[in-house]
Parts: sequence; C-alpha cells; structure tokens
Amino acid sequence: MAEQNDKQVADWNDQSGERCVAHQARLDAMLAVFGQAAIEAAAPATGERVLDVGRGAGTSSLALAARVGAEGQVLGVDISEPLIDRARALAPQDTPVLFRVADASSTELPEGAFDTLFSRFGDRGRVARILTAAGFTDIAIAPFDASVPFGEGTTRDAAIDDAVRMALEVGPLSRALADQPDDIRARASAAVRAAFADGPGERSVIIDGAAWIVTARNPAS
Repeated sequence: MAEQNDKQVADWNDQSGERCVAHQARLDAMLAVFGQAAIEAAAPATGERVLDVGRGAGTSSLALAARVGAEGQVLGVDISEPLIDRARALAPQDTPVLFRVADASSTELPEGAFDTLFSRFGDRGRVARILTAAGFTDIAIAPFDASVPFGEGTTRDAAIDDAVRMALEVGPLSRALADQPDDIRARASAAVRAAFADGPGERSVIIDGAAWIVTARNPAS
C-alpha cells in the first residue's frame, strides 16, 4: 500500500497534477453535476466542519464552504501540490476554507474534528468495505447518471478533435499511453475518434456519465 501511495504521490505531483491544472476549468464543468449531487446528499449545515478529501483544484471545497458559511470551516486535502496551489489561488479571501497538501490515508487528524467527510472515489465496492470496516452505519449507495460534455467546436469534426485531445491528455488513457510507441498511440486515437463519432451532438461531443452517490453515518458522532 505504501509503495502504491508513493507512486500516486509522484504521479499527481508531476504530469497528472499539471495536466489537471491546465484543464481545471473544463474538468470542473464536466464533473459539476456529479459534485453538486453529492453535496446535496451530504447536506452540510451552516456552521459545520467539513473534511474534503482528494480536492483537486478546490471546486468542491468552495461549494461546501458556501453551504457551511462563515460559522463553519472546510479543510481540503490532496496529495497534489500543483492542484492545491491552484485551489489556493482560486479561493476568494475570507472564504472559510483551508487547503493542505496531505495524504488523507496516512495524515493524523484530530478525532472528532469534523462533522462531515466528503470525497470522490471511483471504486464502489472498496468504499463500502472501508465504511463497513470503520464501523459506519446507514450506508446507502445510489446510482446517479448524467450526460457529460466532453468536446466542443464550431463544427462536429472540430468537436470530435477536441474530445480526442482531451481523452489523450487527461485521465487514465493518457497514463496508459504515456510510454507507448507512436503506432500504438495512433491506433488508440483512431479507436477513440470512432467511438466519439458514433455519439450525439452537433457542435459538441456528449458522453454518458455514471456515478454512485454514497452516504453513511458515523454512529459515534
């Protein structure tokens, strides 16, 4: 686990972090509908203290801060220094939010210091196992689907070009192709283009997005 964390830290403080900073506004727009749904499910109240794990560029932390108000506090943590730097730059003055470069899986935090834990995590089963092992109750997992804008342009072809660039520059495909030869990258690009060409949109590329909204309660709180 420690070795895996070290690899994640190295990656998110290098190309992955820098690419996400470069595409921050666009990624935020793509994921906004999912983040808003999760915040509505968490329903933080005025004055609450929120820990936001894996914050990226801080969009969710700022949205949570708007919910808890000046009487509350949000701490956003992420392993990526480039993304935390971006989050700090985007945060307006006097917003009740702090950002810290930290690995939430190993950083010691004061017990009982937070009313709400908020995070985005891709593995539904692992989230459920973590919550169960930690003694959480009322674990609820609900599907949430939404259309996601992935490419745009003045024409359909331009939008597809834009979507292909995005797929190859940011996310798991970019990491999978990072050390591949040019012919493999070209074949992957052609396959991605063909998939996008079959989708809807006139001057855009729209893809199906799917998430799980997971809520649970700490019985000790």
